[in-house]
Amino acid sequence: MGVSFNINPTSSAPETHTKKHKFLLVCNYILLAAASSFIFLTLSLRLFPSLCGFFLILLHVLTILIAVFACTVATSGSGKWYATHMVATVLTAIFQGSISVLIFASTTDFLGYLKSYVREEDGAIILRMAGCLSVLIFFLEWVVLALTFLLRYHAFVSSSAANGGGYGGRFQEEDPKGWSRPFQVYA
Repeated sequence: MGVSFNINPTSSAPETHTKKHKFLLVCNYILLAAASSFIFLTLSLRLFPSLCGFFLILLHVLTILIAVFACTVATSGSGKWYATHMVATVLTAIFQGSISVLIFASTTDFLGYLKSYVREEDGAIILRMAGCLSVLIFFLEWVVLALTFLLRYHAFVSSSAANGGGYGGRFQEEDPKGWSRPFQVYA
């Protein structure tokens, strides 16, 4: 009575990798929806935004671009793009958290910076809804960051195991008999 996405039933490692990737996709879809909703809520306060509103919209456009970019960077791409994605995700997450604190701490002042056309009570409700979306985006960006790291690490370990060794040939076996007495373990 359900849908099964079991792509490779013989091994469990690719299945967990696939589940992580699907969860990353779901988180990115939610990020896309939340960021675009935040943009529409900001535009509902004032159709032609003020400078503060423009920077809010720019931040959420950047969040949308990062969410789209996260799907490809997690499994492929160079180390430079991966590092760029990580830095951009951390910075936007920090800005999202600070904006949500700013919205909830001083709603009326923040509404004044946006130079809204709507009534103050309605604008405060719209701004608090946008603040809730900002909190959701903040937490989802950290989840996406962790999932991207895990998928990239899994791809690194898989490629190093395929290139000759579980650790990519970086570690060598040592003979513990050559160690000095305090480092030897006697059973």
